[in-house]
Amino acid sequence: MSSFRLEKDSLGTIQVPEDALYGAQTQRAVINFPVSNLKPYFAFIWSMAAIKVAAAQVHLDLGLLDPSIANAIIQAGNEIMQGDWNSMFVVDPFQAGAGTSHNMNVNEVIANRATQILGGQIGEYTVNPNDHVNMGQSTNDTIPTAIRLGSLWRLDELMLAIQNLADALETKATEFDSIIKSGRTHLQDAVPVRLGQEFGAYARAVQRDAERIRRSAEGLRRLGIGGTATGSGLNAHPEYYLRMVKQLHQITGLELNPSDNLFESMQSMADMSDFSASMRTLAITLTRIANDFRLLSSGPATGLDELRLPAVQPGSSIMPGKVNPVLAEMLNMAMFHIMGNDTTIALAAQAGQLELNVMMPIIAHNLFEMMQVMIGSIDAFTTRCVIGLKANTEKATGWLEKNTILVTALNPIIGYQVGAELVKEANALGLTIRSLAIQKAQEGKLINKNSQKPLSAADVESVFTDLRRFTEGGIIS
Repeated sequence: MSSFRLEKDSLGTIQVPEDALYGAQTQRAVINFPVSNLKPYFAFIWSMAAIKVAAAQVHLDLGLLDPSIANAIIQAGNEIMQGDWNSMFVVDPFQAGAGTSHNMNVNEVIANRATQILGGQIGEYTVNPNDHVNMGQSTNDTIPTAIRLGSLWRLDELMLAIQNLADALETKATEFDSIIKSGRTHLQDAVPVRLGQEFGAYARAVQRDAERIRRSAEGLRRLGIGGTATGSGLNAHPEYYLRMVKQLHQITGLELNPSDNLFESMQSMADMSDFSASMRTLAITLTRIANDFRLLSSGPATGLDELRLPAVQPGSSIMPGKVNPVLAEMLNMAMFHIMGNDTTIALAAQAGQLELNVMMPIIAHNLFEMMQVMIGSIDAFTTRCVIGLKANTEKATGWLEKNTILVTALNPIIGYQVGAELVKEANALGLTIRSLAIQKAQEGKLINKNSQKPLSAADVESVFTDLRRFTEGGIIS
């Protein structure tokens, strides 16, 4: 049987696990919100602890907090930022509006740990969670500040994952640049491209999305800490706001700016929504790329088979030898999840009323989850799939040879309608467009629409040679 201690808050007494660093308000949240069995991401724990450490230091510097209490709060907060006591953060992401439960979870853990540091016992609260740890703060300004800090804290990690993917795609673009293959539009044959050009486009798309993410992250650097309950700064020292921004910069190493309107920074979740939307855009791009990988590697015997993905695990429990594009499938699922996260954030961001958005806990959870899933899935896709990709040059060449749409290169000489008739005939006879066009020229049945003279077989050969030269990046003669 677990043992408990009795704690009292404004609603009365409640049993709290005896060894828990959290207290009454956290325990009420555990009882009231047994929703998902999920716990806060460490980014949310870390960023909230950073705020408490900064606040204690600012209040110490302002002479508003006893030095022994301030230093104990700072030590406890630093322990949390280093990853200690993670098991003490137990509030479900689906909790009371605004994030009061998460804020109090942090306040109580720091208060109890600081009390221990000062020689006291858990539950004695020599350091008070509200009066000391939460001094000059409100859930309403700490939570949005923590969302911003936690997102910025993992930004470099996210950008590195994206850059590594872009670099890997660019490497493959160079490796595959000499392979000429059939282009496809509407999933139908189109004029030729180089496989390297396809991969160069993938790499550039990913790079552009990275630029969007970095640009949107700049909005997260505006901190509204110091607005307290509504943006007015009630109960905060007049110097607290600007000192907090400076102190948080020193603690986190992040580039941070004071908000130019504290009321806006508490009412509006637009900066978070913008950042989420930029990740959604990357998710759209990565879904498209993953789908292309699956198409290009389809078969191998009965599909396109132009790409060979690394075989990382068996693909079937019943079909021996089957290997599936599992990393591309994983990436699809991860990106679908991220798009869903973004939809939730968009709905929550517009659901604020008047001075506060009470949906911040789910915005925080989904934003941190998006970053976690994005980083993990991109890293796996890059290292386990893209880096080991091989091209099937023989298959790509074979499909290109059968592509009747190569007739497009003859358009300026024989005209669109004649070209369309050639395609129909080649498809009906099972001939390549090149062989049929040469045959027609040899028979004197292919007319130059500009000179009204028959084309020679050499003329046709020259057109197809120029097409290859053009696709290779050369100059048409």
